[in-house]
Amino acid sequence: MKKILLSAFMAVASLYSVAQKPAAKADAIKPVGIIKNLSDSALLDVVQRQTFRYFWDFGHPVSGLARERSNTSFDYGNEVVTIGGSGFGIMAMIAADHRKFISHEQSVDRMLKIVEFLFKADAYHGVFPHWLNGETGKTIRFGRKDDGGDLVETAYLLQGLICAKQYYTADTPKERRIRDVISWIWGETEWDWYTREGRDNLYWHWSPNNGWAMNFPIRGFNECLITYILAASADRYPVSADVYHRGWAQSDFFKNGQTYYGYKLPLGFPYGGPLFFSQYSFLGLNPKGLKDRYADYWEQNQNHTLINRAYCIDNPKKFKGYGENSWGLTASDNYEGYNAHSPDNDLGVITPTAALSAFPYTPEYSMKALRHFYYDLGDKIWGEYGFTDAFSESKNWYAKSYLAIDQGPIIVMIENYRSGLLWHLFMSAPEIQRGLKKLDFKSPELAKK
Repeated sequence: MKKILLSAFMAVASLYSVAQKPAAKADAIKPVGIIKNLSDSALLDVVQRQTFRYFWDFGHPVSGLARERSNTSFDYGNEVVTIGGSGFGIMAMIAADHRKFISHEQSVDRMLKIVEFLFKADAYHGVFPHWLNGETGKTIRFGRKDDGGDLVETAYLLQGLICAKQYYTADTPKERRIRDVISWIWGETEWDWYTREGRDNLYWHWSPNNGWAMNFPIRGFNECLITYILAASADRYPVSADVYHRGWAQSDFFKNGQTYYGYKLPLGFPYGGPLFFSQYSFLGLNPKGLKDRYADYWEQNQNHTLINRAYCIDNPKKFKGYGENSWGLTASDNYEGYNAHSPDNDLGVITPTAALSAFPYTPEYSMKALRHFYYDLGDKIWGEYGFTDAFSESKNWYAKSYLAIDQGPIIVMIENYRSGLLWHLFMSAPEIQRGLKKLDFKSPELAKK
């Protein structure tokens, strides 16, 4: 949550932003406007394809990585790429290849460009910074002392890279190179270094200039579960199961057990917090049947989503535009800058990624929200890279910006709803199988091996 607040502070700069323009590409995906009378399946195709343009047409021309956002603010420029958002973009590209939005050869070439760039880019004990310069691979600091490794952003990237290693399996020079470089990046990530001299906790940041000065232990329940799963799964620099049980699972906001709007919430903050908590770690980690000694993660994520929607229908603050087809509170831009919206931090802002990235959990309700966003709000929020970041009908405010960390989960989670593709890829990785077993997780995916 501290990281979110820091993001909020820095992203206020978006109020002073101007639009960036993608480079012209011969292989660009043509954007479309509002198309009438689409079937559900055709509408999902349109949304996935157009949203993917953010990563394909707007990806950084040198590195292929995802730009932080579609507008550039006074405090950072066109070269900023985001490590976590790039992980989401890699998974989105796999879905786009699967859906034939691009050719397999195109996706292989882009993936090869990405991994070759990452292998040469700045890293700190194998951990990437939050932001890189997409041309040089040098660190761009995220805050005054946030100028080194960012373990959570790196976990999101590696979630995508592991899916890629499982997807690009052809016995060709390019695909072998993709797998080899990913294996090297994965193997050189020093998860144990980020326990801060062997403590029973992972720490979010380390910097060669500032050491552990940010002092932010990663404790649950929030968006960081994937960090512990990967740390336990590592071959060369793993952490013990005790780090998960004594660190992640021991915060004041881990166990919940309360009921909200008739839905029991096993873990987390009151009302569940922003919806990205049930999305970012689960782009690859399949929550269907996933259980440990603390929770059934399908129940956790589905009920979190249903509570969020029920709150929007209840609408205790009487914001304009909330309702059964217009719901979804999560971190995004807003009329003041940026904030982590949730039922207990409600500013009247609906963020489309919240409902759309919940498709696996609430397909009927997410489809109704999608049709409302697309047909009723239409061009107010539909643009060249899919749905813009957020809107507030109470303030008559509609974002013009797009953010990588919000666009990526839309594509990936719609694909997981439709085919389970990214879930199956990630869960099939031998290292992930070992890590989940090490932490005493149960999953139907583990029974397959």
